[in-house]
Amino acid sequence: MADILFTARMKNKFSEWRDGLLQEQTQSDHIQGTQKDSKQQFQVIFFKTHPALKLDGFTSRQLKLIQLVIKKHFKDLSYINVNREASGLQQIVVYTDSADELNLLLKEVKEENHRAKEMKIQAAIGFRHVIDVLSSEQKLIVGHNCFLDMAHVYSKFIGPLPGTPEEFVASVNKCFPHIIDTKILLNTNYMLQERMKKSRKSLASAFSMFCPLIAAGSNSTGLISASLVKVNIEVDDSRSSSWNPGGKHEAGYDAFMTGCIFAQLCSDLGVDFKLHESSKQLASNEKLQNYINHLYLSWLHGDIIDLNTGDKVANTLPSYNLKKRYPNILFENIVIIWGFPTKLKANEVRECISKVFGLTSVVSVYHLDATAVFVQFSKTELVSDFLLLKEKLETSNGPILVLHPLAKLLDGGNTCAANYDTYKEICGSPLSESLFADQAKAVILKSKTKSIEYKVTSRRKEHKNASVEDNEKDAAMKFVEKIKPNTIDQIRNVESRRQASQFEIEDSCVAEANL
Repeated sequence: MADILFTARMKNKFSEWRDGLLQEQTQSDHIQGTQKDSKQQFQVIFFKTHPALKLDGFTSRQLKLIQLVIKKHFKDLSYINVNREASGLQQIVVYTDSADELNLLLKEVKEENHRAKEMKIQAAIGFRHVIDVLSSEQKLIVGHNCFLDMAHVYSKFIGPLPGTPEEFVASVNKCFPHIIDTKILLNTNYMLQERMKKSRKSLASAFSMFCPLIAAGSNSTGLISASLVKVNIEVDDSRSSSWNPGGKHEAGYDAFMTGCIFAQLCSDLGVDFKLHESSKQLASNEKLQNYINHLYLSWLHGDIIDLNTGDKVANTLPSYNLKKRYPNILFENIVIIWGFPTKLKANEVRECISKVFGLTSVVSVYHLDATAVFVQFSKTELVSDFLLLKEKLETSNGPILVLHPLAKLLDGGNTCAANYDTYKEICGSPLSESLFADQAKAVILKSKTKSIEYKVTSRRKEHKNASVEDNEKDAAMKFVEKIKPNTIDQIRNVESRRQASQFEIEDSCVAEANL
């Protein structure tokens, strides 16, 4: 009823104003009356030489009803949304003499609104302008073990990450054609390796090794600094009195250390900065060509990828080979375990599993975060064996579980496990939680039962005992309940939202039918 009364009142208001425009002798009287009687909700203005009413103080629902009134009852009036830079979005009712005038006016408004949106977007871009300049100017990007850094830059400022490393490096190379990694320099140059010998290749260690005076905060200009590159440091007033050269792991200071290391390494390699007016010229220096656009795809295995070609580069480390220290990752041999007691460490997880499947059954255990670990088995079939055993133990309420070696891992009843495909499916969800256990709880996976029974189906053929099969099904259902939100509540919420939407539609239809 309120909508019906409101639409009738608005129809009368606009009729009076429009009729006043058509009667030149009483036009000014009607304008003043409209402004005074409507409590400043209508302000008479001229919009692009056309008489108009600026609407103010109406709710979004009332504006929608006004729009319906104008559309149904007034052919010479138009409801227009105008996006002004100074005052923001405005709603205006404009009078036009003909359809041609209206079409021309609407075209101008559309173009102005588009320009206003473009300006708003440009104002909100912020740091993106820096990324665009670095790309357009083809600046030399210097990083330290920076594959992940470039992945973050790409996903935040360029677009979604491609599905494969090869596609990613091709896209990155188009945006940033010159990238150099100081860790590549340190590990693949024999002269630099000889200087570092067995020292760690971390950023802080390399900074202390190659830039000792800057790292120590010294201003000495003695003989010891003759071979070192001089770096002018500008510090703001808030830090000038207490310059702390040891602020590692702060993004700004890490970048500063990386730049100092690169400058010193270039000097040690005989690169003369005075001969290069731009970083683009520096990137073309023949002494750096063996290192440009080479990044560590996997530091654990020493895999290097060439951003120019997308191919892996043979890594011949002078001092040692990382492949001897770290095994190859076989995804089909990996189990992701989460929800276990947070006090458990990686070596304790390995110990629990090794007591059951043998000392050589576990190749490696990596902590994904505080709530989850990757366990790589030596054989693919051990993945299904572990998942099957976990299900059996979870359905056992007897002393077997208490005395079993996996009891420590399953303590609390919240431990979940799945294969690597399930891990990818959970991480591929648009939902995003900081901890994997929280991410898994937030994600509803339709094929969860299939992922839990990874290769278990073939193994079940060897287990003919009917009671074992029942236990497996029960355990699988329990696991699904652990990682799925309450779907019944979600369905109810969806239904309630759907009903609410229908009521809103019905209200609008009733209002429009009564105009």
